[in-house]
Amino acid sequence: MTGVTVPGGPDESPGGPDESVPDASATAPDTSPGRPGTAPRRRGRPSRTESAGTRDRILDAAREEFSERGYDKTSVRGIAKSAGVDSALVHHYFGTKEQVFEAAVEVAFAPVLKGREAVLDAPLEEVGERMTRMILGLWENPVTRAPLLAIVRSAVNNEIAAGVFRRLVAGQLLRRIAGRLDLPDAELRAELAAAQLVGIAMIRYVIKVEPLASADAEQIVERVAPVVQGHLTGR
Repeated sequence: MTGVTVPGGPDESPGGPDESVPDASATAPDTSPGRPGTAPRRRGRPSRTESAGTRDRILDAAREEFSERGYDKTSVRGIAKSAGVDSALVHHYFGTKEQVFEAAVEVAFAPVLKGREAVLDAPLEEVGERMTRMILGLWENPVTRAPLLAIVRSAVNNEIAAGVFRRLVAGQLLRRIAGRLDLPDAELRAELAAAQLVGIAMIRYVIKVEPLASADAEQIVERVAPVVQGHLTGR
């Protein structure tokens, strides 16, 4: 077997219920000009030349907030404060907190979406190994591991976050893998294969149970890939 392929990942305040969506032209509260290290927040909408950078900055802040606090304790106001913008801009670009989370999840899953064709285009008897290498590679890469941890922790504790996770994983990957299986229980098989890999990720990277937590990645692939393949095509 070749080494574990690590896909390229993206560049890398507690609150209650999400705030209502204000007009995006609302201004931010004044900040004290004499306070050291405090930059005034952006007021209203940025110019077109600033839009892309502002959106990316908000997403970066959202990933950090969700990672540190989880879905329930993250607020749109907290994301805005971390990004240095008014909360109206967060709503303008993304809408509700759920939509911000979904956008952050999509960014974190971008390597999966880029690498899925290598899985889907493989001969059917190799799909299990390629799927295992792709998912394990994402967790092995520190750049992609951090947002994945945020997603998993939030999805475990919050049904809204879990729903976003299910929609993305099921729609973008599992259903397409199931579409290659000429079997009556194809979707169940694809989900069992995914469950095998998610379970390993939870034990190795989230809970960190030994000896799995420190086992060689290639050894894990050699042991797990045949099991994943068995879920997909076995009897």
